[in-house]
Amino acid sequence: MAWTEWNTVDGDGLDNFELIAYEKKMHTELGGGIARVSLNTPEKMNTLTTDTVDEMFRAFYDANHDPMIGVIVIAARGKHFGAGGDVDWERWGLREAFYNRYPHNRLMRMSRKPIIAQVQGYCIAGHNHMAYCCDFTIAADNAIFGQAGPKVSSPADGFFVPYLTKVVGAKKAREMWMLCRKYPAAEALQMGLVNTVVAPEDLEAEVDQWCEEMLAKSPGCLEVLKASFDQEMDGYKESCVTSASMYPGWFDMPEGKEGGEAFVNKRPPNFWAIRKREAEMREQLLAEYDAELEKTRE
Repeated sequence: MAWTEWNTVDGDGLDNFELIAYEKKMHTELGGGIARVSLNTPEKMNTLTTDTVDEMFRAFYDANHDPMIGVIVIAARGKHFGAGGDVDWERWGLREAFYNRYPHNRLMRMSRKPIIAQVQGYCIAGHNHMAYCCDFTIAADNAIFGQAGPKVSSPADGFFVPYLTKVVGAKKAREMWMLCRKYPAAEALQMGLVNTVVAPEDLEAEVDQWCEEMLAKSPGCLEVLKASFDQEMDGYKESCVTSASMYPGWFDMPEGKEGGEAFVNKRPPNFWAIRKREAEMREQLLAEYDAELEKTRE
C-alpha cells in the first residue's frame, strides 16, 4: 500500500483540539485519502462529554466537505477505544444536552462518507454504540464490547438502541443493553457486531487495507449506498424522547444519582433500597391522604 504519512489537520477551527486528534493521509497511487478522528484522552479511558462531541463535529464537518477524502476512521489513542460517557459529567445532569444536540453516534448518520471504527481494548457504552453505528467495525483481538447504562443509572435511548436489533438481532440486542454483559472480539465477530478481528499490531494496517479497497471504488456511489443504508436508522430518529417522557429529571432523582455515585465510589449500587423507600413513602402518603379524606366525610 502506498500512503503518505499522517498529517495533522490545521486551519480555522481545526487547530485547537484538546480532546481529539485529527489527521489525514493520501493514497499515492489511487489519489484519494482518509481522515482519522482519534479520541485523545487515554488517561480518562477516552470518556465522552459535549466538549468531545463539539470537536468531533468540527472534524467530521471538514472531512465531509473535503472532496479528496473518501473514508473517515474513528480511532482512539491509548490501550482502549473508550468507556462511554464521563460519569462525573453525567452526574450533573448534562446528559440531556449531550443527546439533544448532536450526539456522537448521530455524526455517523449525518456523514456522507463511509466510516470505519478502529477498535482496541474496551469498547463500552457510548463507544460501543458509536462503533456499531459506523459503517464498518474492525477490531483487535483484545477488544471487549458491551453496554453499561443500567449499571450506572444512565437510561440511554435514541435511534442507536433499537438500531442494534438490525446489527445483531432483537434478542442479542436486548441482552447486550439490559444485562450489560461483555463480549470479547471473537464473540462480537460471531454476533455480527464487527466485520473482522486481527491482532493488535495489525489493526491499523487492516484498516488501511479496507480504506484502500473503498478508495478504489467510485466515491459518489459509496456515498449513495451509505445514505441508502442509513435510512435504516432514520425510522428510529424520533425515539430519543423515551427517557425524558418516562422519567423527566432522571438525573435529579435518587435512582438516577445512585448508579453514578456507586461507580465513582467503587461500590455496588443499591437500587432496590431506593425503590423500597419510595414504596414506603408512597404508602405513608396514601395513608395520610385516606385519613384526611375520611375526616371530610364525617
